[in-house]
Amino acid sequence: MSLRRAFPELRSALSRRAPLSTAPATREQHAAGLEAVRGRGAAEAARPPVPAVDFSNTQEAYRSRRSWELARSLLVLRLCASPALLARHEQLLRLARRLLGQRLFDRLMKMTFYGQFVAGEDQESIRPLIQHNRAFGVGSILDYGVEEDLTPEEAERKEMESCTSASERDGHGTSKREKQFQAHRAFGDRRDGVVSARTYFYASEAKCDSHMETFLRCIEASGGASEDGFSAIKLTALGRPQFLLQFSDVLTKWRRFFHQMAAEQGKAGLAAMDTKLEVASLQESVVKMGIASRMEIENWFTVETLGVSGTLDLLDWGSLIDGRTELSKHLVVPNMQTGQLEPLLSRFTEEEERQMTRMLQRMDILAKKASEVGVRLMVDAEQTYFQPAISRLTLEMQRRFNVERPLIFNTYQCYLKDTYDNVTLDVELARREGWCFGAKLVRGAYMAQERARALEIGYEDPINPTYEATNTMYHRCLNYVLEELKHNARAAVMVASHNEDTVRFTLCRMEELGLHPADRQVYFGQLLGMCDQISFPLGELGFRWGAAGGQGQRRWDSPPPPLCAGQAGFPVYKYVPYGPVMEVLPYLSRRALENSGVMKGAQREWQLLWQELRRRLRTGSLFHRPA
Repeated sequence: MSLRRAFPELRSALSRRAPLSTAPATREQHAAGLEAVRGRGAAEAARPPVPAVDFSNTQEAYRSRRSWELARSLLVLRLCASPALLARHEQLLRLARRLLGQRLFDRLMKMTFYGQFVAGEDQESIRPLIQHNRAFGVGSILDYGVEEDLTPEEAERKEMESCTSASERDGHGTSKREKQFQAHRAFGDRRDGVVSARTYFYASEAKCDSHMETFLRCIEASGGASEDGFSAIKLTALGRPQFLLQFSDVLTKWRRFFHQMAAEQGKAGLAAMDTKLEVASLQESVVKMGIASRMEIENWFTVETLGVSGTLDLLDWGSLIDGRTELSKHLVVPNMQTGQLEPLLSRFTEEEERQMTRMLQRMDILAKKASEVGVRLMVDAEQTYFQPAISRLTLEMQRRFNVERPLIFNTYQCYLKDTYDNVTLDVELARREGWCFGAKLVRGAYMAQERARALEIGYEDPINPTYEATNTMYHRCLNYVLEELKHNARAAVMVASHNEDTVRFTLCRMEELGLHPADRQVYFGQLLGMCDQISFPLGELGFRWGAAGGQGQRRWDSPPPPLCAGQAGFPVYKYVPYGPVMEVLPYLSRRALENSGVMKGAQREWQLLWQELRRRLRTGSLFHRPA
């Protein structure tokens, strides 16, 4: 399948939007953003001051929790810190199930690990916990935490089948993809080394439809749970991952080709947004490489597509492969090893084309549902060999649905070396095209797996070299986005972090930049069962303030009600998984492993829990009832 055919497929499933343009946003779009900023400034005089946030005040941090819940947290977090138990936790779970029977085993899990990290078995049973947290100022991001319980061999087989094209499997063709974007049997089980992200393996189109229906139910439930809800999806759940691999390979090669041309023009090493190619020199290079004749390239670089500057940046370069230009017919790049020109995208069979189209259609259905019920949709990040395609497809949804406010949020993993470049490029693209930028910033969930894969297969490690470098990247990206929020009231960010230093950094920069919780541009997120000492002091009493009118109709300028002590008035969310006990055991296993790493690095949460329990014992409030 040619790339010229691939992009119309993408557009027909995701679009009916305005053509891609890297020209500056219209006056109307700029006026809308500036008017929102002016309106925000006018309202500042009526706003109450933001209370100081104290993450050490255990009485306020845990006033939503009963004493037995604190004791459970202490027990679970302590068990998670035991290497001996973790090394054998799967065998111990199987033994407990045999000895106790299913009914008592389920009860034991609900009293311990399941009760700590999972909200309940279905949407009805999780309602009390959602309402309870909401009453204390914390919202919910629903996530159906069920995973297929596959053996490593089964996972490997499914991955190899779904990531390899028909021609490659039949032996009639060799993959033109770079080795990073090819399936490798040694890393077929994508769960290996991943501790905090759910993993999907392609089984059939019917299974993808089932995943879509699950996501739809989560979106509907999120819409009913709060007036400003979030829901999360994974694109590997919605289709055959072969397409994501091939599309990622295309986008990576095209960007690399840009940087190769930049190096030839003496512009290597510049930041992504500072690198600009001279169009005249680029045209000469294209002719010399034999990609096209001089006559053929006359219509590629026009005032309509690139403006009058005579230069071309990486955003302009990306727009050239969307199928609207004659260049899409000639999309070949030089192979660095052979020196030969090769097409960017290999052919798809008719069935593979249908599978690709259905994947895009499922994304479209989910985005439409989120728009209908007023739920913000977060597209989770995944492995680097899928991520370029995931980010591009998310961007396509943002162009269409982020017209009036940020409905679709892209996820940026800050342990990756190229995250800052990606954030700055996407912010600039949103500015130029006039849609609302929405981002979720995370550190990342696949570090060990990514490093091992890069070393084994032989490509550059995409991960920052140290934890400190990842922290620096996170704060750098966050600071850039917060600066954008200062000037653009239509943009938003979710700060998904369990790190108190990162949260403090965010609060300090918000104060310096004049960003107020009432603006509802900065959201915070933590996992259920972790870091309550961050979530609840940040939260807002009366979580539903800011809504007016019927479903899908919202006002973001109404003032919040008075805050109780310990609540700073920020929109905060817990990532809330749910599902039957046995079907979420894979999730619980990884959560235990993740907490082992957290507990080895810091004892703060455990110490705060113990401090509050001792305070209640000392003051006679052991039977504290949240109110």
